[in-house]
Amino acid sequence: MLLSDVVEASGAVGATRSRKAKVEALAAALRAASPDQVETATAYLSGVLRQRRTGLGWRSLTDLPPPAPTASLDIDEVHRTFERLSEVAGSGARTVRTSLVDGLFGRATASEQEYLRKLVTGELRQGALDGLMLEAIAVAADVPAADVRRAAMLAGATIPVAVAALSDGEAGLRRFRLEVGRPLRPMLASSAADIDAAFERATPERAPVAVDRKLDGIRVQAHKYDGRVAVFTRTLEEVTERVPEVVEAVSALPVTTVVLDGEAIALDASGRPRPFQETAARTASRVDVAALRDRVPLTSYFFDLLHVDGADLIDRPGRERFDRLAAILPPELLVPRLLTSDPAAAAMYFADTVAAGHEGVVVKNLEAGYEAGRRGASWVKVKPRHTLDLVVLAVEWGSGRREGWLSNIHLGARDPETGGFVMLGKTFKGMTDEMLRWQTERFLSLETSRTSYVVHVRPEQVVEVAFDGIQRSSRYPGGMALRFARVLRYRDDKSADEADTVDTVRSLQG
Repeated sequence: MLLSDVVEASGAVGATRSRKAKVEALAAALRAASPDQVETATAYLSGVLRQRRTGLGWRSLTDLPPPAPTASLDIDEVHRTFERLSEVAGSGARTVRTSLVDGLFGRATASEQEYLRKLVTGELRQGALDGLMLEAIAVAADVPAADVRRAAMLAGATIPVAVAALSDGEAGLRRFRLEVGRPLRPMLASSAADIDAAFERATPERAPVAVDRKLDGIRVQAHKYDGRVAVFTRTLEEVTERVPEVVEAVSALPVTTVVLDGEAIALDASGRPRPFQETAARTASRVDVAALRDRVPLTSYFFDLLHVDGADLIDRPGRERFDRLAAILPPELLVPRLLTSDPAAAAMYFADTVAAGHEGVVVKNLEAGYEAGRRGASWVKVKPRHTLDLVVLAVEWGSGRREGWLSNIHLGARDPETGGFVMLGKTFKGMTDEMLRWQTERFLSLETSRTSYVVHVRPEQVVEVAFDGIQRSSRYPGGMALRFARVLRYRDDKSADEADTVDTVRSLQG
């Protein structure tokens, strides 16, 4: 399979807003890949490299050799070159890296050079987001989309699912099972403006629901097996060594194997949550964990049970999962939960939860299975103020007291149709000096280009902002802008694909 085939398919995806057309273009490209090329083809069509690092940045790709007149690169050769680049280190690394880059880009046509540059810098947002790619895999392999989504949930990744579906069809997908010790994609909650709207979405028939206290901590997935415990974040990063309190709590449970979904949070002496940044910093640090534990101890809470002693529960209704969770966990490890069919009672519980310093509540349908990796209507979160998780698209240099720091951030909501982001405004409000120092370093590391006062960055950093409303605006492409947006915190625990969508923003308009 030539790289030009991938570039052509990527262009077709980016050129249309039709979801069906995007899926068809991706599926056609996947079908054209040979069995040993499916991994690379899936990655490139998703806009990512298979390598975690290449040692390349946008600066190293500004002075490229002249493009080739005709297409000749195949994706295997491209992958091998990036693999060699990822291994370059030590004395003379820069010379070797330059030679490899010149050799690769010198054989690429102009359109291929542009594609590869965006692939390396993370700017390739042609619309092949994960949900779209899973649909394309189903079409290419002629298998049910639900089976593909389920396999991706259990595998925690898309590429191995593409390989299995295209090589062995439904039989290949059936081989993916919940494996204790391997993280699976977490179930996500959609948003509602108030309790009544959350009830309407989660249970239109007003059946009883679970109203969980929404903790302002770090999402953790804990696996106990073979006499050990492994802990993963919502992005499936293993953090076992950083959270000994979670490990100890799960180790003590009277079960042999278990998979739990929950939160780790830092609380003060009165039991109120400490600032989110303290929890985030604690769970992000690998250095001197024992000392950090003394200063910022973590408390574990769990709200769902996905597996216990050989029994997978992800397809069982929430009611059963929650009952079994309560049967094996001591009360102090359970997320506070109210079971009710009365929105008024839920509203009172919501008010009490917020008064206790917590984020809000999550209203959960008791008959729903665990739909990992999906943000559907079965779980609906409610917060006391309007907040959005947006992606930083660019940052402006500050002036006056903020001179020398990157300050005013450009905010974008995710557009699931195009795979890009729609700008909703800018803000520098809510930033402390510590935050300004951090974001200057962070965004310079994500830089893709700049003008005299704006640094454009890879759309990777999620930021949670509060705002007073959404107004119509001809200034921005989406026709709307946030009123009085202010930064609450940066969300390193979320990826850009988990940011709020344009549709969510529109639903919050008055």
